[in-house]
Amino acid sequence: MKERLKMGSLTLTDVLEQSSSNEVIAKTKVLAVLESLPGVGKVKARRTMEEVGIAESRRVRGLGEQQREKLLALFG
Repeated sequence: MKERLKMGSLTLTDVLEQSSSNEVIAKTKVLAVLESLPGVGKVKARRTMEEVGIAESRRVRGLGEQQREKLLALFG
């Protein structure tokens, strides 16, 4: 999944939509997903999570609706 994100064949929107049905995606840490997006490195991913109010240990399944919306607004 992370490789497909890096190549651009999978989007953040796709990941968030598939998280309800795909156990692997649901258990992936949000930080790892953001770091896999093209043009987003470790620093930008951590800074964004801090701004949105997402803990570094948060997994995709645990994201709240407002957190999802903010991430999609920034990277969607």
